[in-house]
Amino acid sequence: MATYQGSCHCGAVKFEVDIDGKSVRVCDCSICFKRGALNVRVEEDKLRIKTPLEDMSLYQWHTKTAKDYFCPKCGILPFRRPRTAPSLWTVNVRCLDDIDVSNWEIEPVYGRQLD
Repeated sequence: MATYQGSCHCGAVKFEVDIDGKSVRVCDCSICFKRGALNVRVEEDKLRIKTPLEDMSLYQWHTKTAKDYFCPKCGILPFRRPRTAPSLWTVNVRCLDDIDVSNWEIEPVYGRQLD
């Protein structure tokens, strides 16, 4: 288990996350694909959000189950509640400080197949 600090581009959204393992999920759904996100899912207690959710913008679409939180200043989305596992958090590892994922395993996720 490793603890990482993370933020959006401008630093207005800050968080800390504990990650167990060295793999990222690359989803082909329309939003993850266009975002270029490298995702990791974590349990509720592994993500500590330091910026109040009320200070972020929320984007929801289609079934309105997923909750995408992003910085209203710079537009970066560091984490979200996924539609297929809304009790978990999905963290975009590209928002983590001092991390090198070049040797992490890539797990493909086929979100385009969801209705």
